[in-house]
Amino acid sequence: MKKALIASTALVLSAGVAAADVTISGYGRTAVDYQEGRDTEAQMSARVRMNVHATTSTDQGVDFGARLRLQWDQGDAGIDSIAPGQIYVTASGFTVAVGNVGTAYDNAGLLYASEVGLISRSFANSGEFYAYSSKAYGSAAFVDTCDVEEPEVDCGIIAENQTRNRLGASVEYAVDALTARFSYVDPDQTTGSTNEELSVSVDYDWNQIALSAAAVKDGAGLDGNDLFFVGAYYTLAGTDNGVGLSYSDNGSYTDDGTFVDNGKTLVLYGDYVVAPLTTLSAYIANNDSDDNVTDNAFGIGARYDLGGAYLAGSLERGFDEDIRGDFGVRFDF
Repeated sequence: MKKALIASTALVLSAGVAAADVTISGYGRTAVDYQEGRDTEAQMSARVRMNVHATTSTDQGVDFGARLRLQWDQGDAGIDSIAPGQIYVTASGFTVAVGNVGTAYDNAGLLYASEVGLISRSFANSGEFYAYSSKAYGSAAFVDTCDVEEPEVDCGIIAENQTRNRLGASVEYAVDALTARFSYVDPDQTTGSTNEELSVSVDYDWNQIALSAAAVKDGAGLDGNDLFFVGAYYTLAGTDNGVGLSYSDNGSYTDDGTFVDNGKTLVLYGDYVVAPLTTLSAYIANNDSDDNVTDNAFGIGARYDLGGAYLAGSLERGFDEDIRGDFGVRFDF
């Protein structure tokens, strides 16, 4: 009897798992990370990321899903490594998500195309805006929480509680070569005391040319912090070689009474396969922010495919004229 009960229970559990279709994916990486001017300029960097997806489908062909991310980076304390969840539904080319969503601006197809190296960085990326959070919301950056009527209440506690009440919603429509997105983020839906972020983006593939455009209003909940981005990437027919050009207004805002202008950035970048399994990538960027030591930044990176893993490294000089670089290995699963 006991064996029969155990067997029937196992069948029920296995049936539930099959119906739910739970998958785990992610990657691991480790590298030497060098940054000029840091107290310890050369450090070891490591990351383990696991994405947990659970999906199910209705008889009408509507797909429902939920997503969680667990991520550990070198130096993490632990509990903040669990990201807030996301729930989504997909039907007829539309995907609607709520919770910890990827925003329309952050998901623009070419926004990060100039990145190089194993850690995937580029000085051409700047500006403040919301994105999918790989860890707990935690930080209350850009959320004004100290202006409260109860001075005896610790504003750090209020800040943490407010970021926990962050709500995101996104809509994506994909058909053939076109993908359009819209997103909304309320940093604190409970009190409504902060600015809401709205963003849109459109990607379109035309022959060997990829086109991308995006805009965001009140990025990261900062009043008047409006950004936009346009970019194009041309891939030579029959090759993996290509060249891209993008232009962005990185927004401006007031931080603790100090005006911050991230300037406008023009970046030229490209990728070239120099040998089997080996690709070189490079970029040069110009940014007109008054805070720069120099208006020009550049970087070069290399990647060697090991089959199931790859080696990569980079060397960059930023707008502060400091050098940074990395070298290491990454595998995906």
